[in-house]
Amino acid sequence: MDGLDKAAVDRAEAKDFSLGGKPMRPRDAATLILLDRSGDEVRVLMGRRHRKHAFMPGRFVFPGGRTDPADGRIPVAAGLHPDEERRLIGTGSRATAARARAVAMSAIRETYEEAGLLIGEKGTFSTTAKDWQGFAENGVCPSLSGLRYIARAITPPGRVRRFDTRFLAAWRDDVAVELPDGGPTHELEELVWLPIPEAKETEVPLITCTILDDLEQRLKVDPELKPGAPVPFYSMRYNRFERALI
Repeated sequence: MDGLDKAAVDRAEAKDFSLGGKPMRPRDAATLILLDRSGDEVRVLMGRRHRKHAFMPGRFVFPGGRTDPADGRIPVAAGLHPDEERRLIGTGSRATAARARAVAMSAIRETYEEAGLLIGEKGTFSTTAKDWQGFAENGVCPSLSGLRYIARAITPPGRVRRFDTRFLAAWRDDVAVELPDGGPTHELEELVWLPIPEAKETEVPLITCTILDDLEQRLKVDPELKPGAPVPFYSMRYNRFERALI
């Protein structure tokens, strides 16, 4: 990361202020872009959020949600690739391996909860954590080794909710179990596998379309999604949409 990009990240990570001057820091969140390469073209998993949701109602999104720091303490079959972990850790006072691990694990957990897809390796897995019992019941030990860091975006100020979201990708090959009835939360009304160009034409948020564009271009030059590639980081500064590479 060069000095200019680091400065952009530092500005975006600083506390933002909502109306009334009260500080509001975006919450850590993660989302998983699950890719299927079994056909003639790569397809991506999308789901529609319920119309009753306060945040992005009715939009097609990737499975994901807020990070729980406790996710980082769940045992795994394999950790993040070192190059991916280094980029996910980032810089600044809050940049730690524990935070990066929690973010990555939350993407796996949310994909199970919302889509019923368990990413990991078949085998013995035991935990007392309530949110991870589905993995224990299905004999899947979570694995982070196949995850690739694709993008990062911070929700602009003034929104109902604000998140500092890391967009991670994995191949459908990394899914050890697909539950026939979907995930336990049923937060997504429908799940569809779409070619990336078609996914961009659905009712998706602007940032999702932008990241699909980035992913499409990356796959053209790096179809295997090799670890350690630069990651675009999107944020809003003085009503101006900024993009930096981290």
